[in-house]
Amino acid sequence: MRSFFLLAAALAASPAAAQGPAKPPRLIVAISVDQLSADLFAAYRPHFIGGFKQLAERGVVFANGYQSHAATETCPGHSTLLTGRHPAATGIVANNWIDQGAAREDKNIYCSEDERVAGSTSKAYTVSPEHLRVSTLGDRLKAADPRSRNVAVSGKDRAAVMMGGRAVDQRWYWDGKTWASDRPVTNPPRSVLGVRGFSDQWFGSTQEPLEVPALCQARATPYQVTPTVTVGNGRFARAAGDARAFRTMPQFDSLTLALGMSLIREMKLGQGPATDVISIGLSATDYIGHSFGWGGQEMCLQMLNLDRDLEGFLIQLEQQKVDYALVLSADHGGQDAVERLRTGGDTGAVRADPLLSPAEMGKLMAPQLGLSGAVLRGDGVSGDFWLDRAIPAKDRPRVLAEAVRRYKAHPQVETVFTAAEIGRVPIPSGDPSRWGLLQRVRASFDPARSGDFYVVLKQGVSTVARPGPGYVASHGTVWDYDRRVPILFMAPGVRPATPAAAADTVDILPTVASWIGLKLAPGSVDGVCRSEAASCR
Repeated sequence: MRSFFLLAAALAASPAAAQGPAKPPRLIVAISVDQLSADLFAAYRPHFIGGFKQLAERGVVFANGYQSHAATETCPGHSTLLTGRHPAATGIVANNWIDQGAAREDKNIYCSEDERVAGSTSKAYTVSPEHLRVSTLGDRLKAADPRSRNVAVSGKDRAAVMMGGRAVDQRWYWDGKTWASDRPVTNPPRSVLGVRGFSDQWFGSTQEPLEVPALCQARATPYQVTPTVTVGNGRFARAAGDARAFRTMPQFDSLTLALGMSLIREMKLGQGPATDVISIGLSATDYIGHSFGWGGQEMCLQMLNLDRDLEGFLIQLEQQKVDYALVLSADHGGQDAVERLRTGGDTGAVRADPLLSPAEMGKLMAPQLGLSGAVLRGDGVSGDFWLDRAIPAKDRPRVLAEAVRRYKAHPQVETVFTAAEIGRVPIPSGDPSRWGLLQRVRASFDPARSGDFYVVLKQGVSTVARPGPGYVASHGTVWDYDRRVPILFMAPGVRPATPAAAADTVDILPTVASWIGLKLAPGSVDGVCRSEAASCR
């Protein structure tokens, strides 16, 4: 099967680059595969024959990597990848949080928006890096040498924002209709116009079911999740103009990679007087994981297609004749669909009780406490919850105590931590595999943005309480199936290895900084340079 990436890249191509400078690397390529858990990577690693195999054979593979914090969601995870900081420092405590002091009616704040924009909501928002409190690799490079270029592309705006930061030269993401940017752009690069045109053509066309190799056929067992939703044997057929199906297909990553490669060519990244960086967020694995889980034919097709597209990307990267280094990781892992897990013998896999939502729990609490109106606020069935600000100060301690008591008594809840308990704990460091639950929660706690208490579900309890089309499995818990991700480093002079030691995604920035001689002030990052992949001088 011909690589869809190669076709898209060819149609969006700019003139080929000339010979670039030698060492140190003049181009840093940072790739995030959204929801690529360590378990998923391990399951398919023996079957990779393309780009993943090349990276594993040429680089250092931390198969036991961690997004070490509790808030294992897209925005917090991406905020760690190129900053070297935990979400406690980046300020990105979740994809969304509640700010009851926000001037607008909608108090739900999206991580990559500027809620000060008149008329905005958490759904109809203006993309912005406003909430990111620390510098990314690209920000640091441009501060050290303004001639450095910082480019970010992704299928999701929040990935492009959190990896790129503030000082970006180009930032592009899929907005549901086309490739868009939060930057003022009068004349988009030719490469963007080319990929836009190809995307429009493909979006407007019917997609026939994909061919299924034997490896994936063996995983094609159907599981009925709801009367109208069956997963496990999908082949990604798509009607013309189906926006949700468009992003929930392997080719969505192909287009993102094609856009990244086209910008490398057109901008001649890696050929300038200073080190450049391009971050590429591949989002299809996450959309597919949410829609189908990761144990079926759908994810198998995605992994094989991504492996093939990464191979094409690496081939074209080599053709640019620039000295580059590459790091690949993920923003979080993910849990498979409960129905498949239970069939496989995982009796602890269950869907969360919808009554765990703050709205429902608040309704139960209000009569007992003599309160009217909303009692609790939050987004989901676990994580950060807030007491409604209308509750009088004298009543807040007893309301908090009752909320904690009720949640702790629920059979699906492992524990509950109050903000006071979390805040008393120092931000953890060291081997993330040894962190306790409170330490994990502390690593993504920001007293200005986090809730009044934090609910930890028991292991195996899915955060998807009410599944439906496009949403049968998820992530976001403190457990290792959501925390563990692979971390791959490939750079000139780095010897291939697969260390057994655990690594943290906050280790990426200090390791890359060692490659390029970027000075980091003491205490400015939470991670450490990994001597397995760099000299760390």
